[in-house]
Amino acid sequence: MKRVLLPIVIVIAAVGSGSTPEDLPFGVGEKLTFAVRYGIIKAGIATMEVSEIVDCEGGKCFRIVSEARSTMPFSLFFEVRDSVESLMDVEKLYSWRYEKNVREGNYRAHKVVVFDQVNHLAVYPDGKQIPVPEGVQDVLSSLYYIRTLHLKVGNSVFIKNHADGKNYPLEVKVLRTETVSVPAGTFECYVVEPILKASGIFQHKGRLTVWLSTDSTHIPVMMKSKVIIGSINAVLVDIKRS
Repeated sequence: MKRVLLPIVIVIAAVGSGSTPEDLPFGVGEKLTFAVRYGIIKAGIATMEVSEIVDCEGGKCFRIVSEARSTMPFSLFFEVRDSVESLMDVEKLYSWRYEKNVREGNYRAHKVVVFDQVNHLAVYPDGKQIPVPEGVQDVLSSLYYIRTLHLKVGNSVFIKNHADGKNYPLEVKVLRTETVSVPAGTFECYVVEPILKASGIFQHKGRLTVWLSTDSTHIPVMMKSKVIIGSINAVLVDIKRS
């Protein structure tokens, strides 16, 4: 078995409209906690947190951290310790830096990419530079960017995304509204489906579905993802805000 929780940490793991921090649906101190199940098995806990605002390329960036941890008894046969970090421009709402640390069973990976948003380049530690679209997002900042958008059933939003040395156009379809109950409460939600124009970001096969609250915060409430064997579900269990 391999790579089973990474889709959730990335989704919770998807360009700005000129919003300021006061306008945004999220801010420093917001922490969302999710229970993750692999099929019928309680597999772990995942969190998404806007931990602080830091100096970044002459401006200010949100430091956004998503983590996934397996719990007992799942850890007995497959331990997961994944983390993803994004530095997202407070005003322009695009990514300046993305870092991923993966520990899943015997698998280890550490990846970093710096986005030169002035010259439109993705810069890797080995010196490789790849042209990227203006206002490009990483896979974690994409979700927070989606939360700032006006969503309408039947419409799609499109995001310029880069990961693993490639540019991935990402379409997010707004399918319908639905009321769902999770441990954190009952929410009216938009049901959205991210669709990649190329494979390889979410490390899964089949559909990925995300429930975002219909209020102004567009909080991710629930996620369901098909993987090679089985499915992964994540449900919101706690919301904290400063």
